[in-house]
Amino acid sequence: QMMKFAWDNYKQYALGKNELRPLTKNGHIGNMFGGLRGATVIDALDTLYIMELEEEFQEAKQWVEKSFDLNVNGEASLFEVNIRYIGGLLATYYLTGEEVFKSKALELGEKLLPAFNTPTGIPRGVINLGSGMSWSWGWASAGSSILAEFGTLHLEFLHLSELSGNPVFAEKNIRRVLSRVEKPQGLYPNFLSPVTGSWVQHHVSIGGLGDSFYEYLIKSWLMSDKKDSEAKKMYDDALEAIEKHLVKKSAGGLTYIAEWRGGILDHKMGHLACFSGGMIALGAQHSTGDRRQRHMELAAEITSTCHESYTRSDTKLGPEAFRFDAGSEATATRLSERYYILRPEVVESYMYLWRLTHQPKYRHWGWEVVQALEKHCRVEAGFSGIRDVYTTTPSHDNMQQSFFLAETLKYLYLLFCEDDVLSLEDWVFNTEAHPLPINHTDLRA
Repeated sequence: QMMKFAWDNYKQYALGKNELRPLTKNGHIGNMFGGLRGATVIDALDTLYIMELEEEFQEAKQWVEKSFDLNVNGEASLFEVNIRYIGGLLATYYLTGEEVFKSKALELGEKLLPAFNTPTGIPRGVINLGSGMSWSWGWASAGSSILAEFGTLHLEFLHLSELSGNPVFAEKNIRRVLSRVEKPQGLYPNFLSPVTGSWVQHHVSIGGLGDSFYEYLIKSWLMSDKKDSEAKKMYDDALEAIEKHLVKKSAGGLTYIAEWRGGILDHKMGHLACFSGGMIALGAQHSTGDRRQRHMELAAEITSTCHESYTRSDTKLGPEAFRFDAGSEATATRLSERYYILRPEVVESYMYLWRLTHQPKYRHWGWEVVQALEKHCRVEAGFSGIRDVYTTTPSHDNMQQSFFLAETLKYLYLLFCEDDVLSLEDWVFNTEAHPLPINHTDLRA
């Protein structure tokens, strides 16, 4: 019902725009996608299909066939176009077998390739989809590329090569540079120069700027049917360094992953970092003995801390970032971090931990989120983020993010359906929750 409500309002007021503005009942285009339109359509396709909202799926498919224009000119985030558009199109192709999704994904993939024309082969973060010119984000220090951005292309690019028969996508692999460069304490900083291949600043985070790099290592190994041993080793080594240097316990007994700035710990965790409970649990399934148990415990503890950040707010929704400073734990101590923009990471971890442990609390926690979304984020014409989770009469930000339909609602749905709906044995989710098939060599049905 929530998905149908979100989609119907988007269709009514904003079809073809990137997002719905539910308070003003109009569309938002934004400048992240370089002139591409319909981010919500592409992000919602596979969710509509999985939920068997057949009529709505056909509406979305029809828009892709008739109105999705790839001949655009504008500055696009390489990362966002890849995870939302290419990921969404690939997943829907694999679920439905409909050629239109495959051909659009391949055509769009071609437009991203010029971003890799750098001295190191590490792509720049912004590309003009018309001219192929690329550059680094203005805010990224010294023209650097961002770990989470160039580290979150591999799953989709492997499938682009597989479907096109063109190896060029799979060859855009950033690991050669990363294995060569020295890692401080075994950690991966977030800023790397695409010109020199050296780190630009020593800031390490499992939240924004770093997050999905780690996720794509373990998922690359799983997607390869466990053949990509390099990815597994990089994941294991990175997680070991994170455990050693960043995992901390608060005075109140909450386990969290701190950020690292040139050797100094910043005792905060972003909402984005809350995906890591699910990732660590997924990786733990493929460890043995005490390591498996230790990682399952760590995953459960991190997920519990993230749940705590939700329960400590008046709305029962979690803030964008929360801190472990003197006297305050798992709460946002800065006004600028109190907002919630319909993010999925916490329910993503609930879904993984439910599927891997079947402990009922994860479904209870997910249901708390459903009720909080209905109470505080549902408005007359869709769902909106809120500006302050610590007030019971929150003000809305007037934005129904495309990832709310792609991820938040999909992960909630998967939390409550049977385990064989998008089984973790057969699918990996890209970082926008778009399912990509695991290449089982024994061709199991």
